[in-house]
Amino acid sequence: MNHPSPAIVAQSAVSPLPRWALLLLCLAYLVPGFVGRQPWKSADITAFGYMIELAGGRTAWLSPLLGGMPPEIDGLLPYWLGAWALQAAPNWLGPEIAARLPFVGLLAVTLVATWYGVYYLARSPGAQPVAFAFGGEATPTDYARAIADGALLALLACLGLAQLSHEISSYLVQLACTALMFFAVAAMPYRTVAPALAMVAGSLGLTLAGGPTVAALLALGSMLVTLAAHGQDPQRRRLAWALAICGVALVAAFLAWGLNLWRWRLVVTEGDIKEWQSLAKLFLWFGWPAWPLAVWTLWRWRRQIATHPGHRFLLLPLCFLAVSIAATIATRPSDRALLLGLPALAALAAFALPTLSRSVAALVDWFTLVFFTASALAIWVIWIAMQTGVPAKPAANVVKLAPGFEPVFSLLAFATALVATAGWCALVWWRASRSRAPIWKSLVLPAGGAVLGWLLLMTLWLPLLDYARSYAPQMRAVRDLLGESPGCVQTLGLTRAQVAALQYHAQLSLQRAGIRDECNWLIADMASWPASERLVNTELWDAIATIPRPTDKNDHLLVFHRAELVR
Repeated sequence: MNHPSPAIVAQSAVSPLPRWALLLLCLAYLVPGFVGRQPWKSADITAFGYMIELAGGRTAWLSPLLGGMPPEIDGLLPYWLGAWALQAAPNWLGPEIAARLPFVGLLAVTLVATWYGVYYLARSPGAQPVAFAFGGEATPTDYARAIADGALLALLACLGLAQLSHEISSYLVQLACTALMFFAVAAMPYRTVAPALAMVAGSLGLTLAGGPTVAALLALGSMLVTLAAHGQDPQRRRLAWALAICGVALVAAFLAWGLNLWRWRLVVTEGDIKEWQSLAKLFLWFGWPAWPLAVWTLWRWRRQIATHPGHRFLLLPLCFLAVSIAATIATRPSDRALLLGLPALAALAAFALPTLSRSVAALVDWFTLVFFTASALAIWVIWIAMQTGVPAKPAANVVKLAPGFEPVFSLLAFATALVATAGWCALVWWRASRSRAPIWKSLVLPAGGAVLGWLLLMTLWLPLLDYARSYAPQMRAVRDLLGESPGCVQTLGLTRAQVAALQYHAQLSLQRAGIRDECNWLIADMASWPASERLVNTELWDAIATIPRPTDKNDHLLVFHRAELVR
């Protein structure tokens, strides 16, 4: 039995979101976080350290080292992209900005690929709304454009996207490549060249970014979706696409084998209740508010799923989301793996829009309005407290959590935050008073609120976040202690992030302890001291200082000087 589509959409409900408004929203999300901040711990500064080493020619391109240590993530592509950008950048452009430029493009690719992927999925015959007896239903093209707008808004609204998508790490490369593969399979019934190029770039890029297993699983899922999906494309074309995907997957697999990228990284939870609770909390907040809408989509389209399980517009997002959830449960870090499922989650959320009742849409609006307005108000109040000391309690909390932090006032940041807040007020007024027909309306406030919160954090709170999340204050203290020309400095027990921070912020020449015994200074992590005698003769070193990281009580560096030179 063929059940009618649950989507009942008139032509008046698919008026497109103004392109200038959508582009401005994406730009307001894209730029903050890439501009004006220091590299943060620890994935951000670590990747930056490898990029600087590669760009300076101090390590091999196929086996980069940082402080004698290889990367934790096997993918080389992110480091290559940053290093190439550093080498090509003009002298007047700061290295941290130059290294981020390719990643700005990758986030833009993610947004564009998600929009076009959902656009082609929404043009699938099974996704179309009910045809009216006397006409007036939404046309396929306009309907697909409105659904794609909703998917992009849902992606921007996901709380877990903000920080991870603005780091120069392998995870953003993996996200962009996953979005490209998603677009490729979605567009295959309608295009040839663009999907083929996207599948090649996505599969090979995901492999080179350290995700060969995920790339293989997504390719396998894409083949199954292509063969099983209903659509207007003939069976011979679907078979040809499946064989092409298989060929690309084999090339990616051989490339991973040649570069020794295959690794067994499964993590067994062993029934740990706290770990399962942590995963549950991650699933709840990371994809909010897209996941409740995705669940609603599966519920409202359940009859279509039961009678015709080969609907591409549901099968493809479910496949990509299932791979991401499996990787989240079986690997660490979990949030990085779940990041790859956000484009698919946003796609599922978008197909809930034509089925939402007015009461559900109103509930989404009111909850979003209260949540993001309260969040923006809290950010403003704490910023005012940092600048003036009033209210006293938030100011005291900042002093307690970030001892030594000195607030600074930036007119540009203040003006940008003020304009963004005014834009939020205008958006709320628009949503409450006009244009209640478009189906994407229920995601305007969630997306606008998420962009507002991120922009306020990256303007008003940026100095505080830089102080709290970067190594710059600690490394400046190290530099002041060692003086202008300390010579070589030995290190003991430091992480990759600490090594990168010492090289970048303190401009030190480092070598690992035990390699040569000619340096006058030694920097060790407190947890690694006292050292093994085969690495360091502790009797030859006098402790000079313990330098904490101001916002982390467990992060201390011990600085030593040669004993015979002090006495």
